[in-house]
Amino acid sequence: MAGQQEIKQKIEDLRAEINRHNYLYHVQDNPEISDAEYDRLMRELKVLEEKYPQFLTPDSPTQRVGAAPLEAFGVVEHPLPLLSLGNAFSDDELMAWYKRTLKLVGERPFDFVGEYKIDGLAVALTYVDGQLTTGATRGDGLRGENITQNLRTIRSIPLSVPKDAPPRFELRGEVYLSKKGFQKLNRERGEEGLSLFANPRNAAAGSVRQLDSRITARRPLDIYIYMLGYAEGRPVPPTHWETMEWLKTLGFKINPKNRQLDSIEKVIEYYRELEKERESLPYEADGIVVKINQLNLHEELGDIGREPRWAIAYKFPATQATTKLNDIGINVGRTGTLNPYAILEPVAVGGVTIKNAALHNEDDIRRKDIRIGDTVIIQRAGEVIPEVVGPVKSKRTGKEKEFNLLDKIFNKEKGRPACPECGGEVIKPEGEVMYYCSNAACPAQAQQRIEHFASRGAMDIRGVGENISAMLFDKGLAKNVAELYKLKDKKEQLVEIEKMGEKSMENMLQAIETSKARPLARLIFALGIRHVGEEMAEILANEFHSIDGLARASREKLMDVSTIGPKIADSIIAFFREEDNKNIIQELKDADVKAAKTEETAATPKHLPFSGQEFVVTGRLETFTRQQAEAKIKELGGTARDNVTRKTDFVVYGDEPGSKLTRAKELGIKPLNEKEFLELLKKAKV
Repeated sequence: MAGQQEIKQKIEDLRAEINRHNYLYHVQDNPEISDAEYDRLMRELKVLEEKYPQFLTPDSPTQRVGAAPLEAFGVVEHPLPLLSLGNAFSDDELMAWYKRTLKLVGERPFDFVGEYKIDGLAVALTYVDGQLTTGATRGDGLRGENITQNLRTIRSIPLSVPKDAPPRFELRGEVYLSKKGFQKLNRERGEEGLSLFANPRNAAAGSVRQLDSRITARRPLDIYIYMLGYAEGRPVPPTHWETMEWLKTLGFKINPKNRQLDSIEKVIEYYRELEKERESLPYEADGIVVKINQLNLHEELGDIGREPRWAIAYKFPATQATTKLNDIGINVGRTGTLNPYAILEPVAVGGVTIKNAALHNEDDIRRKDIRIGDTVIIQRAGEVIPEVVGPVKSKRTGKEKEFNLLDKIFNKEKGRPACPECGGEVIKPEGEVMYYCSNAACPAQAQQRIEHFASRGAMDIRGVGENISAMLFDKGLAKNVAELYKLKDKKEQLVEIEKMGEKSMENMLQAIETSKARPLARLIFALGIRHVGEEMAEILANEFHSIDGLARASREKLMDVSTIGPKIADSIIAFFREEDNKNIIQELKDADVKAAKTEETAATPKHLPFSGQEFVVTGRLETFTRQQAEAKIKELGGTARDNVTRKTDFVVYGDEPGSKLTRAKELGIKPLNEKEFLELLKKAKV
């Protein structure tokens, strides 16, 4: 028995020593032993754990090497949402955020913490009773992917924490791949004949989303912890800065570039300093994050929409580069738009290799005088979307060619311009800048229509995203949106789809079944009628009460609705005139998809205080987002419109209201500032 106890103690001592070296190497960047010595310690521990498996624990350093492939990721519900940050792109925009904050906080003093905004993947780490139990991606902010096994392979993430840590707490951090690690990974992939990653962020995201965590373990991933989500069972420091210092003592890796700043002027100085260092960083960063230091103010300020009021990202200027425009291609969008895009000589822009870039439309190409063969300026707008800024005319040789979309898509066999995907007729409605494929059954549109139909703002079918919708379409399992509701009869074919495990399939089928009961407005939006967004779909549902009612509406009847003009009316008429669309709608109804409002919701209750009144909300409100204000109006029986007309009763305005407030005054409509609107809401609820 004594021998067993000695073995157990030896194993625990080895783990402690290896964990200390992991911390020195991966967190402190100050190793004390060679790689060979580290490998010897790991081998010794593995031999002992294999010989005495009763002493193997989940937090052992040997458990970081990965496990057998997972069938699919599970879903983690975040107890507190992982919010997105609002952005500032200039000192003026940063100061505007600061002044809004001052107005809300009043006379109370506060300072800031500045941090590099690392271009990686946000994750949430949960520790229970000293052990790492769950690691998840941000996902949609409310739900993320369970990637615990993969995150356990990142050596700068402690698998266990000291006993004085809270019994349960969650951290947020940014998983990233260093520039050197990214280059090494791409070099190895190139030697193996594999496709290269576009940038370090994509490489990091792809690495932690591997179904085989052994692959993740071979990637040189790292992490910086950037905040405490929550802690239970013990008090935490009162400021963000002190919290980060405390987390450092628990073994977590905190960016040494973080700095406590006592004024907004110091924040701007910090930004200038880090911007100069940007190119020499070992990782990619696209700006700084500015956070109010006092945690009690975080709770008080809350968030607006999905963005916290107590923090903002101050982005670095978009990185630009020049390259040759080899050609202009055409792709077909969800609603049939023919979208030109630039085919470029590959060029690195802000750490990303750019081969294609947005050109928007033919009018924009002509306005900028962009020609095939030009040397052009490329930039990543907001460090994300590559776009062509314009040509470098001084480098023209005279061989450049002007672009003409109709010439590009001219089909000699048909003797006319034709859709590059299906050969359908191409039209350009009067007064519009875009060309469209008129064929509703165009394959390019169909797959994207399925993706749009299943999206969150539409029918919210979780599991049918871009990749799955493409696979369903390509394999002939769902050629249109109505066929989603027939997938329950195709289970054998579904499980053969790559990445579609049995559990994922059942979850998707349940989500499809649940979507049948979505409100009418969601279905109208999901159909993808051109010019009909979420707000217009809500208006149409309230006015016509059913899909059949909307389909029967004449152009005149549609234009009787105050916010509908000729363009929207003609688009709706054209949609319901197409035979393919009529067939799809009938199939949806046959599948028991809700296609009408229920009697109790088909009309606004007459007794509600705002019944029969139209509101327009404009400008920036402090108390609500625009969507929240409109929701309050609808709860009280009112109608929220996007445009000011003679039928508008009230215009609610905040900061920077723009032309809508001017229009209201011209029409003699009563404007309500935010205080007056809140008083009106208060009276309405009495």
